[in-house]
Order: sequence, then structure tokens, then C-alpha cells
Amino acid sequence: MISYWNGTVGRALRTSSAPVTYGLIALCCLIFVLGPASGLNPAYGAGDGLAAAQRAYFRRWGVVPAELFEGAPGAALSPATALFVHGSWVHLLGNMLFLHVFGAMTERRMGRVEFTLFYTGCGYLALLGYAAANAQSSQSLVGASGAISAVLGAFLYLFPRARVTSLLPFLFFLPLRFPAWVVLPFWAALQWVAAGRASQGPGVAYLAHLVGFGLGLLYAWARFGERRGPRGPAGAAGGDGRATRVKAAPAPAPEGENQP
Repeated sequence: MISYWNGTVGRALRTSSAPVTYGLIALCCLIFVLGPASGLNPAYGAGDGLAAAQRAYFRRWGVVPAELFEGAPGAALSPATALFVHGSWVHLLGNMLFLHVFGAMTERRMGRVEFTLFYTGCGYLALLGYAAANAQSSQSLVGASGAISAVLGAFLYLFPRARVTSLLPFLFFLPLRFPAWVVLPFWAALQWVAAGRASQGPGVAYLAHLVGFGLGLLYAWARFGERRGPRGPAGAAGGDGRATRVKAAPAPAPEGENQP
């Protein structure tokens, strides 16, 4: 999926692993398969029984803004548990694709412990931000894309010239390569427009994407300053002027936090 420039930093990133990213992907997939949303676990039944089990499951492990700010027992942990719950196969696979493409390089740049804290912390705050803006809502919210949006924001700062291969529906899904500084701000703009048009009820929590993206970008800027990516300033370790290329096939936006 990813090929690198040939500098020192590029070789270091290429040869290092990303166990946190792949562990998160495996954990989210396992939780989904075992839960009622996958429809694969016979313990949850079928038909109306399965639908009721799904609603109860999302309410137990997802974020319910009204309960969060009323101080319901255990509600403070819900933005953390919701990061590992997905509402459908499309929701899961869309998020995991983006995490795989952008998470590995970001983890390698940050380091395993820092990336873990960054991912969970920004994901928690992204869901909390959405809940605060919709404090009266009783709709449950699940999904990892608040955290994944933070990864996109950090990736934009750390690797602005990385080449991202995208499939654009309005161009008949032709694979086109653009630098991250073009693709990711465009993605953020789409989220902004969609958030302005979003209505209450089931759908995608675009505001959580925007909060996560902003947090990730700000964190990378504050944490790494000028020490970023393959095209760092003169004298920076490994900067040789050649760009990273990220080969993937992302849609214009990852599948968002679901409001089942």
C-alpha cells in the first residue's frame, strides 16, 4: 500500500513495524465480528431480536450525549469504548482502510506509546466535542473515525508532500495521485460542508471528524514543530528532498461515526 522515498528517514520508517495500528485494526474487527452488528454471532438471534440486540449494544457501548452530561454511571467511559464499536460492515471497513493507510506511517513517526495515547486521547475528545454540541441528544454514537480523523490531521502536518492515490467517484473512479496537502484539506472541507447540512437523527457525525482532524493537526504542530516528514529543513535527519508516496484507494471521506 505504501512506498517510500530513499532517504534515511524513509528507510527507518520502511523497516520499522506499526504494531499499534495493526493491533487496533484487529481489535476493532474482532469486536465487530463478535458483536450483533455483524450478524455473524448466532447468540444475538435474528430478525427483530437481532435489531433489538443491536440497539441495546450501541446504547451500552456508544456515546449517548444526554446521558453523558447527566452524569449517568459509567457514561464518562463511553467515548473510549465507542471508539472500538462500529455500526455496519461499510462503517468498519471504511474506517479500517483509512487507519491502515495513514496510521502506520504516523505511528512510525510518533512511536508506539505516543501514538497509542494520541489516538485514544484525540478520539475521546472528538466524541466528547460532538456530544457537547448535541448535549440533548439521546441517539447513540459509535465509531473510530474521530480518532482516525486525528491521524489524518497529524499525517497532513508530518507528511504534507506524501502522494496519496485517490479514487474519485465524479471522475469515474480514475486513480489519481495528489499530495497530502491537497487531498486532506479537501477532505476536511467536505466534512465542514456536510456538518453544516447534517440534521439530528441517524447518520454520520461529521462534527466529530472536524474536531478530531483539528486536534490531530494541532498536536502534530505543537509536538513536532519543524521536525516533520521526509522533506524537513536543511540539516534535518534524513531529509533528502524526495517525496513519500502513499498508494491507496480511499473514498473522498472515511465512513463516519455512526448514529445507529
